Amino acid sequence: MRRLTCVLFSAVALAGIAGCSSSPAKLEPIAECTFPNSDKQAPIWVCDGPVEGMAVGAVGSAAKSDAGMAFMKQMAATDARVQLAQSMKVQVQNMIKQYAETTGAASKETVDRVNTVVTKQITNESLVGTKIFRSISAPDGTLYVLVGLDEASAQKLTETAVKTSMGNDQAAWQQFRAQKGQDELAAEIAKQKVEFEKQKD
Repeated sequence: MRRLTCVLFSAVALAGIAGCSSSPAKLEPIAECTFPNSDKQAPIWVCDGPVEGMAVGAVGSAAKSDAGMAFMKQMAATDARVQLAQSMKVQVQNMIKQYAETTGAASKETVDRVNTVVTKQITNESLVGTKIFRSISAPDGTLYVLVGLDEASAQKLTETAVKTSMGNDQAAWQQFRAQKGQDELAAEIAKQKVEFEKQKD
């Protein structure tokens, strides 16, 4: 009986040691960004992460096609430019509002009218100077491209849109701009993003 007790005690002790020595299951790291409909890790820019040298950008995609990679890249870039135009519209509207608030120029109604006039000038066709910063194929064959503008190109696009809209609706701008000339005002509005970023730092 005593021998049986010793054997049982030894078995329980060994089981306890074995249980303690087994390492806990390792948790898989969660990817910061994954491709849509996949658990495969993707570059952070696919999830709208920042890219050095790019002031504003957008990600476009194109499904796998028998027409080839060149066609897919063209389709994905067009998709990205449409989204980039929307992003630029919002950014320019914010610049105009910020300029108006900083200088005390115009009423809200005038600012809204000017914003409408300017954003009509920004389309995916008007995004001259955009370039493809990155591209990658997903596991399902979908091609993703990142199209964007550097700071100088984004500022130039803003100035062009403002100047063009001044010519198209002079009455709105007459109320807005006070005594400033077109070139001076366009340049000042285009610099609003840069000035705002400096203030945040």
